[in-house]
Amino acid sequence: MDKQNKSKNKFSLGGGSKKPNNFYWIYAIIGVVLISLNLFNWNGGSSTITQAEFEALVLNNEVLEVTVVKNKNIARVTLTPEAAKTEQHQKKINKPFMSNTVNRGPHYTFEFLSQDSFSEDLKRYAKENNLQYKTVTEEDWLGGLLGFLLPIIIIVVIWMFLMRRMSGGAGGGGPGQLFSIGKSKAQLFDKENATKTTFEDVAGLEGAKEEVQEIVDFLKKPQKYTNLGAKIPRGALLVGPPGTGKTLLARAVAGEAKVPFFSLSGSDFVEMFVGVGASRVRDLFKQAKDKAPSIIFIDEIDAIGRARGKGAMQGGNDERENTLNQLLTEMDGFGTNTGVIVLAATNRADVLDRALIRPGRFDRQIHVDLPEVNEREEIFNVHLKPIKIDKSVDVKFLAKQTPGFSGADIANICNEAALIAARNNKKKVERQDFLDAVDRIIGGLEKKNKIISDHERKAIAYHEAGHAAVSWLVKYASPLVKVTIIPRGRSLGAAWYLPEERQITTTEQLLDEMCAALGGRAAEELIFGKISTGALSDLEKITKQAYAMVSIYGLSDKIGNISFYDSSGQSDYSFSKPYSEKTAELIDQEVKSMVDKAYERTLQILSENKDKLTLLANKLLEKEVIFRDDLELIFGKSKFEEELKEEKKSSKKTGIVEKEEKKNKKIDSIENTTKNNDTEIPTTEPEKKV
Repeated sequence: MDKQNKSKNKFSLGGGSKKPNNFYWIYAIIGVVLISLNLFNWNGGSSTITQAEFEALVLNNEVLEVTVVKNKNIARVTLTPEAAKTEQHQKKINKPFMSNTVNRGPHYTFEFLSQDSFSEDLKRYAKENNLQYKTVTEEDWLGGLLGFLLPIIIIVVIWMFLMRRMSGGAGGGGPGQLFSIGKSKAQLFDKENATKTTFEDVAGLEGAKEEVQEIVDFLKKPQKYTNLGAKIPRGALLVGPPGTGKTLLARAVAGEAKVPFFSLSGSDFVEMFVGVGASRVRDLFKQAKDKAPSIIFIDEIDAIGRARGKGAMQGGNDERENTLNQLLTEMDGFGTNTGVIVLAATNRADVLDRALIRPGRFDRQIHVDLPEVNEREEIFNVHLKPIKIDKSVDVKFLAKQTPGFSGADIANICNEAALIAARNNKKKVERQDFLDAVDRIIGGLEKKNKIISDHERKAIAYHEAGHAAVSWLVKYASPLVKVTIIPRGRSLGAAWYLPEERQITTTEQLLDEMCAALGGRAAEELIFGKISTGALSDLEKITKQAYAMVSIYGLSDKIGNISFYDSSGQSDYSFSKPYSEKTAELIDQEVKSMVDKAYERTLQILSENKDKLTLLANKLLEKEVIFRDDLELIFGKSKFEEELKEEKKSSKKTGIVEKEEKKNKKIDSIENTTKNNDTEIPTTEPEKKV
């Protein structure tokens, strides 16, 4: 009994391996049989002769009966038994289907031209040759029926085909497909169809795993929390950049939780039919409540969860909004959904409707950020397990070389390194293969055969040497890794940096980075006395950075401590600026002034080191790729290196001292609390955010 129920549930969710039976072939067989019964002549049928041959048979007294079909101008001839047995007619007469039976006629068929003249001939033959005849009218009822039903059948077949395509293809099958459009498309993971991904397969994301693991623990041991009066959370929203592991984390929940897990995408609710999305939401929650406790995972929920009233036509019916309204009602409406937890993932949390992300629906917003150094090392260890690596591969070094990379990027690097090693016929993946993979992903494919003139090559070399020189000679620019003039992707040359992982950035750091970006344009003007279009990406970068400094971060003296940034994302649909035209002019002036000052400073730095810039460019023309050691030979050790080390040491010491002070304060407060048990400790209500 239990197995039957399980198989029934599996069929209704579309997750089973067996497809429902298709009964269309039964109807087709019945139709073929009926047509064959009407068209097939069991008696053997009649042979065709001419009217002259018929007259010869009449003169020989071999004709017993003639049947005239009035509406078709044909006559069917039946021979006498003696004539039918003769050898002459046995060769012409068709034999019946059953070999042991005799063809009793009609034996021959012929066409006549005139109805009146043939009737007179028959009357004469009847008197002279004792011939019998009769006149009948035959109706082709099968042809008329087919002519009436065939267009209807074609229209029905085309309509069913279109309905099947629009309702998700032939995955459902069966005659009930037309009526299952409003059913949920969620894939069910349970004891029979479980995923093998667990929390051990998820590297990094410790904070996110801890919060999600608590939900799984609640489902496994609910009494541990309910005894203290805690309630199970309604939902958790996974928010983070693409490729950080949101869907992987949900798969791990499906593997860890011993409860039914429904997985689907936000776009699965969206159809061209009105009311289908809301119907699927109702069906999904109905199935989840029937199998409670259970988990529902909606990937890319922003497909249906966008803020309502944005861009909808006046008086129009927005199917997406109807679907969202039904989802809001199911998650926290008048009815109760005890034991159903909703997990959702998105990288566009700013566009979600406020009613969807309020407490009571999504009680938790779990931020899945880009991994840090230690987390990247763990992710590398996971993805390097199936790869044969050489001893030269240092996982810590790779983690340091990939700042800002997501988990998906790291997986791509490992795969790309293995492909590069296989391309070079290596038995193991070496360190250089991983570095080449990083270059391939960041910069694109090398184009060594690209035709570049000597003048252009020299301009590119001085451009990249200018970037490298300025970044070496300013204090807060990102450390240089290498410089190349080999074309990659859409770039003709590149300077590779290893940006420092920091949570906040000062004005000095931003200005130094701006000078390093302007180094290429300044080097061209200093050496050649003219500039080119090669600095497009640099100018785009510093322009965006300067506008962000002035209008977002409040790093301009004239604008002041004002930010026009809207973190809620509600201004994406408006066409007006949040400041006046006068302020806009002031912002433009500040941005231009900031960029001009940075460019003048860059020109001054390169003018003071023009001879070293020339040496660096010549070395770059000679080797095509130079590294940090080559810069150190030309410019000497960076004078700011020791200062930066001291700053890092002092910041670490400050952090340790602050931690110790907090720890001591916590110990003192605990001791005071234990000593003064009778004293009531005053509490302050936290400030509420508007």
